[in-house]
Amino acid sequence: MNQVLIALAGLMGAFGVVLAAAGAHGKPGAGLDSAGYLLLIHAVAIVAVVAAAGLVQRPLATVALAGFVLGAGLFAADVAARAWLGTRLFPMAAPAGGVIMILSWVTLAVAALAAMRA
Repeated sequence: MNQVLIALAGLMGAFGVVLAAAGAHGKPGAGLDSAGYLLLIHAVAIVAVVAAAGLVQRPLATVALAGFVLGAGLFAADVAARAWLGTRLFPMAAPAGGVIMILSWVTLAVAALAAMRA
């Protein structure tokens, strides 16, 4: 499972750089740079949590990492769709991705605290 998470983090990092570059050279104010940065930040967070596996309660941490992938991907895909296709991925896709990321960070905090009790 760790290899899959690292592979997803690699893809998120690559797409994050693409979106950040598109934001710098493309449509101003389209939000592509923000979407790229969110992907990059969450890619690094995934690698860090996988590396710190002994410091978090594993099942909860896996849920948090899956949320990072889903939430950041959903947010970035919606922003990119609006910028490049002129339409949303689906209604409320970006806000849903944001809520998933927030809940995933809270889940990661709970996973760390739960590991302290074990």
